[in-house]
Amino acid sequence: MKYLLLAFVAISAILPACAQPERKSPHATVSMGNISVTYGRPAKKDREIFGGLVPYGQVWRAGADEATEITFTKDGSLGGKPVKAGTYTLFVIPTEKSWTIILNSQLKQWGAYEYEKHKAKNVLEVSAAVKAIGTSTELFTIKVEGGQLIFEWDKTQASVPVS
Repeated sequence: MKYLLLAFVAISAILPACAQPERKSPHATVSMGNISVTYGRPAKKDREIFGGLVPYGQVWRAGADEATEITFTKDGSLGGKPVKAGTYTLFVIPTEKSWTIILNSQLKQWGAYEYEKHKAKNVLEVSAAVKAIGTSTELFTIKVEGGQLIFEWDKTQASVPVS
């Protein structure tokens, strides 16, 4: 009976770890003031990124592996709209001219695969300006600087005011 109980405890501890998808990319957390962003950093690897790997007009997790999360430690704003203190999943819908930035209250999503299921939990949608940059950024990068939330990958940069 003791061995059966021990086996049950061991299996219970191992199974949740086996169920977690494997991370394929490095991860980073960037912070400034009351804002921090945790995200996966996929590499360009000679691929066409926007309009290719990341299709225009479709929801993207803004990174790799699990969906990007943004935390406001106190009430703030994104794109001029108020954001209550808390942690949110961050998605984007890129187009050639602008990105829609979405904050969603459903945490711990893997990629954007279940976005439609949780779309009703969107708490904010704002538009971010897009511009071409001169040098190619190999790893997807998010920065919080100068009052802007900035996304860079390949030769594209999108930014939106944040506080």
